Amino acid sequence: MSDLFTSSIDNDTRKPLAYRMAPTSFSDFVGQGEIVGEGKLLRKLIDADRIGSLIFFGPPGTGKTSLARIIANRTESKFIDLNAVESKVSDVRVVIEEAKKDFSYYRKKTILFVDEIHRFNKSQQDVLLKDLESGIIQFIGATTANPLYSLNSALVSRSKLFEFKPLTFFDIKQAVENAIKKDVLLKNWTITIDKDVLKKYIYSFDGDLRQVLNNLELMVLAKKADFGSEIILTNEDIEQVILHKMVHYDENEHYDLISAFIKSMRAGKEDDALYYMARMLLSGEDPRFVARRMVIFASEDVGLSDHSALLVANAVYSATEVIGMPEVEINLAHACCYLSRAGKSRESYTKIKDIMQRVKDKPNDSVPSHLRNWKI
Repeated sequence: MSDLFTSSIDNDTRKPLAYRMAPTSFSDFVGQGEIVGEGKLLRKLIDADRIGSLIFFGPPGTGKTSLARIIANRTESKFIDLNAVESKVSDVRVVIEEAKKDFSYYRKKTILFVDEIHRFNKSQQDVLLKDLESGIIQFIGATTANPLYSLNSALVSRSKLFEFKPLTFFDIKQAVENAIKKDVLLKNWTITIDKDVLKKYIYSFDGDLRQVLNNLELMVLAKKADFGSEIILTNEDIEQVILHKMVHYDENEHYDLISAFIKSMRAGKEDDALYYMARMLLSGEDPRFVARRMVIFASEDVGLSDHSALLVANAVYSATEVIGMPEVEINLAHACCYLSRAGKSRESYTKIKDIMQRVKDKPNDSVPSHLRNWKI
């Protein structure tokens, strides 16, 4: 049996499969056709080597870093790669000073790629502003957060924003097939995976190609098969990696999922509401947060149409105080279904909003004499 960890195969096999299969040209790049397809704005900017400053935002594993590497391969500029988690203001200043020298001596521009740019605080982001305008540095920032909320508005205003969408099933299927055929390690086996098993596997990772490829490699290595033999990946293999997959849940997901949860209850779509609630709970969301939103919903959306809704929601909130996961999900599901099925009335909500505005507009209206605390 081959010892995969002492093999004489290229040392690159010690790097994750997603890294080894990172595209170096547009011919290998999958997905994001709406922004990098032929004739699209970003593709034109790259081809003309006039990218300026760019911010790529979207879920992990959708090609942000890979596209930055493609730009590095195609551009005539010097390419510097920093990670905001590991870098400091001093690191940014060093890059800027070197960029100024290169531009002054050789008229050579510098591309600074900063991954996880939302991890830079405001002062770190401010360091970039002056030199972005001068054109000495072309900046590419990548983030999984919404740049309008997580980044300095001045930095955003100086950059072109491009949103990366989760990759489609067919995008990821193409990448998986390429990896099986072309990767320096995987091509040593004949890897077989049933189309239904592959479909289940790909859909389990929510469009994150990085997780799909790296877990594919784990499944193959776990077989401990001799080079040249056949490896058949089964549902059992997939279940093992799915159990340990990382669930993406950041600040954007937090607000998007609770919004979808509330809107689904409002529309009476209880299965959709339960789905979004389950995603929050499985991602580690505090059950009390979900319950609080249902207490608000009971008066804001159900209101006068069903007075029991507030009692149910409050009871479930009390349950979250004394019962933990996973049992409390039963109580939360009870309230979710009740509120979804209940009639809806926003009358009391609308009235208090109107009256609050009236008080702001005319705060000093005197109390009518017949309502005052007078004794005659």
